[in-house]
Amino acid sequence: MIKRISLGLLVLALSTSCVSKKIYNDLETKFADLKKENRSLADNNEELTKSKNQLEADKSKLQSDYDKIKAERDKLLADFTAADKNLKTLQASYNALEKDSNAALSSNIDKNRELLAKLEAKEKSLAAEQERLNKLKADLEASSKRLNELESYIAAKEASMNKLKETLSKSLKAFEGKGLTVEQRNGKVYVSMENKLLFGTGSWAVGAEGKTAVVAVGKVLADNPEISVLIEGHTDNDKILGAIGGGIENNWDLSTKRATAIVNILSENKAINKENLTAAGRGEFAPLMSNDTAEGKAKNRRIEIILTPKLDEISKMLNEL
Repeated sequence: MIKRISLGLLVLALSTSCVSKKIYNDLETKFADLKKENRSLADNNEELTKSKNQLEADKSKLQSDYDKIKAERDKLLADFTAADKNLKTLQASYNALEKDSNAALSSNIDKNRELLAKLEAKEKSLAAEQERLNKLKADLEASSKRLNELESYIAAKEASMNKLKETLSKSLKAFEGKGLTVEQRNGKVYVSMENKLLFGTGSWAVGAEGKTAVVAVGKVLADNPEISVLIEGHTDNDKILGAIGGGIENNWDLSTKRATAIVNILSENKAINKENLTAAGRGEFAPLMSNDTAEGKAKNRRIEIILTPKLDEISKMLNEL
C-alpha cells in the first residue's frame, strides 16, 4: 500500500513540471521517510514471521508432549483401576481366609502344642546326637593320629629288618652255597642252616664250620638287642634207631636238642640278651620239601633262626586304637 502511494506521488511530481522546488523537496523527504518506514515494517514482519514459525514449532512439540502425557495418564488410570479392583478382590479373599483361619487356628491349638513338644524333644535328641558325633570325631582324629604313629613305627621296623637282613647276608657271605640262606618274609628275617653245615647224623654237636656261622649270626644279634630270636630245629621223617639215637627218644627230641645247642653257642656272646632267645623243636612236622627223596630230606634237616622285631609297642598302639 505504502509503495503504491509513494509511486503515485512520484509520478505526480514528475508529471507536473510546474510544482515548486519546496513542494518537491517535501515530497522527496516524505518518500524517503516512507521508504525507511517500509524497510522497518518489512524487518518487523520478518521477525514476526520467525516468531510465528517458532511458536508453531513449540506448539507442535507441546501438543506432542501433551498427547504423550495424556496417553500415560490414561494408562496409569487404567492400571490404577485394575489394581484397585484386584485390591478389593484380595481384601475380600483375605477377609474370608481370616475368618476361616481363625476358626482353624482355634481348633488346632492343641495340635500345635503337641507338635512344639515333639519339636523340642527332637532338638534335645539332635543336640545329644551332635555331642556324640563330636566325641566320635575327636576319637576318630585321635585314632587317626595313633594309626599314623603306628604306620610310621611299623615302617621304621620294616626298614630296620631290611637293614638286619642285609647285614646278616654280608656277615654270612662266606657260607653261601653251603646250605645257609637268609630270607625276609612277613616282616621277619629267616636264617636257615642245613644240617650238613651244622651236625653229623643223629648228633646235636655243632661242627667247627657250623659254629663259625652261628657265632657270626650272634655278632649281628648283639648289635640288635630289640630283636626276638626263635631257634627252630627240624628233621626229616626217618625214625631214630637205637645205635643212632645215643639217648635220643625221637625226632622231636633230636630237633629240640639241636635248637638248644644253637642257643648255647649264641649265649656265649655276652652282648646278647638271653631273654630274647627261644629254642623250639619242630621234629619232622614242618618240612620244606617232600621226604620221599634224599634231596627233600636234606632240605628238611635244618635249623631256622627266626628274627622278629619286638611287637610290644605295636600291640600297645593297637590297643589304643
